[in-house]
Amino acid sequence: MLALAGCGGDDRRDAGATNRTYTVDVERASFAPRQRLAQRSTLVISIRNAGEAAIPNLAVTVRGFADRSGGPREADLGRDRWIVDRAPAGTTTAFEDTWTAGRLAPGRTAELRWAATPVAAGTHRLTYEIAPAVAGGAQVELESGARARGALTVRVTDTPARTRVDPRTGAVRRRE
Repeated sequence: MLALAGCGGDDRRDAGATNRTYTVDVERASFAPRQRLAQRSTLVISIRNAGEAAIPNLAVTVRGFADRSGGPREADLGRDRWIVDRAPAGTTTAFEDTWTAGRLAPGRTAELRWAATPVAAGTHRLTYEIAPAVAGGAQVELESGARARGALTVRVTDTPARTRVDPRTGAVRRRE
């Protein structure tokens, strides 16, 4: 008796992504350049499909929320720089730093928003890279022909915000 077991089928991570190059326009990539410890900010990346073919499963990889300079043989893999309080809805993957927005039709825009709270003071750099799927040989480029990626530099201060508490109501008023 011979028994065969298999996995997969059409649920491959690169399903629908042909080995081609897709064209996008990064309409917006923003994250407050000056932040304070424990004060939530929003990272926004808006991507428009500038090509003629639908992107099968738009993937965005963001590196820098954590400092992962340690290698696989090191016990200390690094530390968090931001806590991601809320990732873009419906974009979770099995990868720590990659989110997928699904199929993106030509001319359409996907806006991804992360709510993140800084937990490490200093000057930090976030980088992002866009792909048509989480696996496979397909590529994404900007209309200029450059790779679809970018970087944002953020200065996180440990100086507390100037605040005042109203003794009658308990309301906290922030003064910048």
